[in-house]
Amino acid sequence: MGQLIVSEFVTLDGVMQGPGGPEEDLEGGFKHGGWQAPLLDEESLSLITRDIGLMDALLLGRKTYDIFAAYWPRATTDKEIAEKLNNAPKFVASRSRRRLEWNNSTLIQGELSKEVARIKQEHGEVHVIGSGNLVQTLLRHDLVDRFNLWVYPLLLGTGKRLFGEGTLPAGLHLTSSQAFPRGAIHLAYERAGKPQHGDLSVKG
Repeated sequence: MGQLIVSEFVTLDGVMQGPGGPEEDLEGGFKHGGWQAPLLDEESLSLITRDIGLMDALLLGRKTYDIFAAYWPRATTDKEIAEKLNNAPKFVASRSRRRLEWNNSTLIQGELSKEVARIKQEHGEVHVIGSGNLVQTLLRHDLVDRFNLWVYPLLLGTGKRLFGEGTLPAGLHLTSSQAFPRGAIHLAYERAGKPQHGDLSVKG
């Protein structure tokens, strides 16, 4: 059985919307698109590239699929990432799409939880990148095995959050952490059962 890994770029206040460019995702009047670029450095890009290289399959929501499909087949930079994304099996959750033009793309049919289980049976590391609405569904159905989070020293105040309403309570185990020259921190977590509770109140 493989693992479903949510890999996301987020601000310190949890915003995941539009990291790549000003026009990437304007939904809700979002005006901060492209916030990641000034905070990238060679070291963090190297780790991002390495992690994408470990991916066996990619699970995407419709909006992120459209963004990726328009960019990566024509990309002239980050060729190692482009080659991996272009050639990897891609599974797309969409109610509106009927055809998928990007190489090795399959439209998910049927119940998402069952399809995710089937995809995990066939592939080792199944990555989710971006795909905010899909991630909320995966969290509500407790389908995420690992989180790969790049947290950036930035507060935006508005935008789509990674952990929205409906996220199920869960304990997490930190498996690695690394800080980068421009202030980003990479945090990797695995699931660790239910949250534990204690009592720090002062007893009389």
